[in-house]
Amino acid sequence: MIKKLVEQNKNYIINMRREFHKYPEPSFQEFRTSKRIQEELTKMGIPFKVIAGTGVVGFINKDKKGKKIILRADMDALQVQECTGVEYCSTNIGMMHACGHDGHSAMLLGAAKVLNEIKDTLAGEVRLFFQPAEEIAQGALKMLEEEPIDNADGCFAIHLWSDLPCGKVSVEAGTRMASADIFEIVVNGKGGHGSLPHQTIDAVVVGSALIMNLQSIVSREISPLESGVVTVGSFHSGTRFNVIANQAILKGTTRTFNPEIRNNFKSILERVTKGTCDTYRASGQVNYTYGTAPCINDENCSKIALKSVETILGRDGILKMEKITGGEDFCYFLEKVPGVLAFVGAGNPSKDANYPHHHEKFAIDEDSLEIGTALYAQYTLDFLS
Repeated sequence: MIKKLVEQNKNYIINMRREFHKYPEPSFQEFRTSKRIQEELTKMGIPFKVIAGTGVVGFINKDKKGKKIILRADMDALQVQECTGVEYCSTNIGMMHACGHDGHSAMLLGAAKVLNEIKDTLAGEVRLFFQPAEEIAQGALKMLEEEPIDNADGCFAIHLWSDLPCGKVSVEAGTRMASADIFEIVVNGKGGHGSLPHQTIDAVVVGSALIMNLQSIVSREISPLESGVVTVGSFHSGTRFNVIANQAILKGTTRTFNPEIRNNFKSILERVTKGTCDTYRASGQVNYTYGTAPCINDENCSKIALKSVETILGRDGILKMEKITGGEDFCYFLEKVPGVLAFVGAGNPSKDANYPHHHEKFAIDEDSLEIGTALYAQYTLDFLS
C-alpha cells in the first residue's frame, strides 16, 4: 500500500526537492523554504505551527489516542558554490544544498501526503518536524525548547547518504554518528618588527607549535581501541610580511563516539594550550562550544526499522554501515525519546552521484527520494501499530 501511494507521488517529491535545491538558504534564514513547506501542508489540509523562527511542525491525527511519533527532516543549506551544472542549480550565489537536506524536506512532504491520505488507519498521532539550522547544530535544540516532545513515544529521521549505493538502507542499533564540538583557541603574544624577533613573542610560532602539540592528544591520550578526532581547520594570524603577529586564532573541532572522552576534551585542550603558551611566554584562552552528542539508535526501534526496510526493498535492501564521525543534531531528539536515524543510499556513479557530502559537485540519485519517502511512511505505520 505504502509503496504504491509513494510511487503515485514520485514526481511531486522530485519536483519539491529540485525547487528546494534551486533556492538554498543558510541556517535560521530558511524563509522561502519554510513558506513553501507551510503552503504545501495547507494544500494537504494538515494543521501546523511555526516555531524556532523558520521551523515548521505539522500534525496528523493530532491528539488521537495511541502512540505518538515524531518524523524529522532538516532544511538548511551550506556556504558552498555549486559546480554541478544541473538545470535546477542553485540560484543563490555561494549557497548550495550540498548535504541532501533538500531531499530530506521533500521526502517528509511526500510522506506527509501519503500518511494524510491513510490517517484514518493510523493507530496514533504523527508530528512532522521540518527543522532549521542543522548545519550549525542549533535548530533541534531550539525546536525542542519551543515544542517539547517528552510525551511522544518515538522519533525517526533519514539522512540521504552518497557513500551508500541507491537501493540500500542502514538502520543498525547503537552509536551511528559522533559527537561534534567546536573549539577556538586565542593565543596572545607580543608584536613587533620582523627584524627584531627577540623583542617579541611571536604568535605565529606559538600557534604553529600548538597545532603540532594538539596532534598528540588522540595518538597518546586516547586508547587505540577508541575513536577520537582533533582537527584544527582554521589558523589566522599576522597582517604583513615584516610584522611579527601579536595574536593567533585557531578554530577546530573534536569528534568521538565515547561520552567520557567527549567530556574530557575541553580540559585536555586547556592543558595543552597552557603548557604550550607558557613555554613560549605567551598566553592562551580556549573557548569550547558543545555542539552535538553522539547519535544512538534504539535497539527496539531499529528492529522495527529493519522490518520497514524489508517491506519496501526486501532483505537485499538492508546494508550494514560503519558508524561515522560526522555529527547530527537529531541526537537531541534521540535523547528525549527512543528512535532511529536511518541512512538511505543516494550514491550512483552512473548519475554523477559519487561526490562526498559538502562537495561543490555533491549530487544524489533521485530514485533514493522514493525509497526515503516510503521508509518515513512505512516506519510510521509499523511503529504506531
